[in-house]
Amino acid sequence: MPADAMTASELETYLHAHIPLSAAMQVGVLAVDADGVTLRAPLAPNINHRDTVFGGSASAVAILAAWSLLHTRLRAEGVAARLVIQGNSMEYLQPIAGDFTARSALAEPEQFPRFLHTLARMRRARLRVTAQLETDGRIAARFAGEFVALAMTAP
Repeated sequence: MPADAMTASELETYLHAHIPLSAAMQVGVLAVDADGVTLRAPLAPNINHRDTVFGGSASAVAILAAWSLLHTRLRAEGVAARLVIQGNSMEYLQPIAGDFTARSALAEPEQFPRFLHTLARMRRARLRVTAQLETDGRIAARFAGEFVALAMTAP
């Protein structure tokens, strides 16, 4: 892990401070590496009327995992950019009746250098990120999203 890469604890602190919904949902960070970010969330603060995870909570945790991967990768590269989600799809495969995890990955890891080059040259770049939600060792949902990075002007 590069010297300026975020640890799981640092990322969790960042998410709770800057994305308050993550704290309300009790999202925790289990792992951070160049290949993905793994988040966990308990059932209790994310429950619906059927005693399963609310679909919006599942989607939010998937988006957080995907966004976090790009955030930590850009930070490790020393690139200051604002990240926004442009579009996404979520496939719900089964109800989530307990605690769950979301593991993100770049949809096409070989495109990351091109993404960085485009961001540096055009000050804007897009990249697809996926996430897989699991509960009790089973895949419960799949997420795919396109994120846009907007270069920030150095102060």
